Amino acid sequence: MEKNNHTFGQAPVGKLLLQQAVPAAVGILVLSIYGIVDTIFVGRFVGSLGIATITVVLPITFLISSIGMSIGVGGASVISRAFGDGNDARAFSTFGNQIGMTLTLALLFVGLGYLFSDEILQLFGGKGAVLEPSKEYFSIILIGIPFLAWAMMSNNVIRAEGYPKVAMYTLIVPAVFNIILDPIFIVWLDMGLKGAAWATTISYIASAVYTLWFFLFGKSIMKVKSSWFKPDLEIAREITALGAVTLARQGTVSILAIVLNNELFKYGGEMGLSVFGVINRVMMFANFPVLGITQGFVPIAGYNYGAKLNDRVHQTIRLALRSSSLIALLIFVLIMSFTGSLVQVFTEDEDLIMQSIPAMRKSFLATPLLAFSLIGSAYFQAIGKPKAALLLALSKQGIFLIPLVIIMPLFFGLEGIWYAFPLADTGAAAISYFYLKKGTDAL
Repeated sequence: MEKNNHTFGQAPVGKLLLQQAVPAAVGILVLSIYGIVDTIFVGRFVGSLGIATITVVLPITFLISSIGMSIGVGGASVISRAFGDGNDARAFSTFGNQIGMTLTLALLFVGLGYLFSDEILQLFGGKGAVLEPSKEYFSIILIGIPFLAWAMMSNNVIRAEGYPKVAMYTLIVPAVFNIILDPIFIVWLDMGLKGAAWATTISYIASAVYTLWFFLFGKSIMKVKSSWFKPDLEIAREITALGAVTLARQGTVSILAIVLNNELFKYGGEMGLSVFGVINRVMMFANFPVLGITQGFVPIAGYNYGAKLNDRVHQTIRLALRSSSLIALLIFVLIMSFTGSLVQVFTEDEDLIMQSIPAMRKSFLATPLLAFSLIGSAYFQAIGKPKAALLLALSKQGIFLIPLVIIMPLFFGLEGIWYAFPLADTGAAAISYFYLKKGTDAL
């Protein structure tokens, strides 16, 4: 079957980036809308405690499922460069190794999640009145984690093949399922948080089934063949080295969640967790265009780097930075102008609304700088340089945000946590700019 990604080295870069970024952004947008709708239903029909529960559980489940994302991103980098170099056999072998690694590790960590659920939830801030609902929600969500891990791995492979619209549907399918099932389970069947958990779990399964169908019966040349499953230590090492960047980033996000949720509970109680639950959902929604450009940028940069087309690589970097920075600036203006309206979408609790509005404005102060940290890390990951990619991926959460979340409240209380976000964004953008300036001729 003919490969679909040969245009990465031929078509105009602007056209390619648009073709890759728009479907990725739409997929992330729909997924973000699902997160918002889910929080709206939980906030309005379960209450602020329900939002606090989701705030505690989500980082844990995404840490486990990020195994699939990490293997997907690492393998996709290998696949893109292999196709660019004309080495199809290496690309196919990489896919087979990705499948085995994803399923084995996801099932292992889900088992650990069940065995140590109480300890894990308390570590992530599930304390006081939040603990019991968190246990109920977590136990159901874990069922869907292996399916989510598979879908996240597959999404990156599909994009590396040159099928951005199919990758988009991989994100849209679970979002649509969840949006449909939330009112049925939470409201009509009156299942509360349990209903929200089952809606999410079923949506993960639907996404995994869709990607499996594409590999088995769709246009993909990455067929699920037993001959490709032979373990290849060299390929597994490269997948692991590059995927470790994504896993380390998500691991750092999870460590941040532990620190952040405990600091929020310490300085703001259950209400502090609920305020961040609202802010976090808006962050997911606000970042979707820049994340879409970043995801669209990766296979183009990787393919052209593998094909030794350096001018096209530099052109892709410049275009990705300019377009994503402009969009980030527009998002910043919209959030600052309509903060109150955004918060009121999630809750009718006057206390939660009053606390969330100023907190959100402070947290989003450095949004226009977001593009540099994301594109910088993605570039070095795409070209197979894990050390630089890892440093840039960890700069925001690991180098800046975690220490700031601990230190700032000592002087400014709960407000210090909100100001930690723009300070971390600024620091991460500065480091990424330095590395891109040093490592390319694009800036």
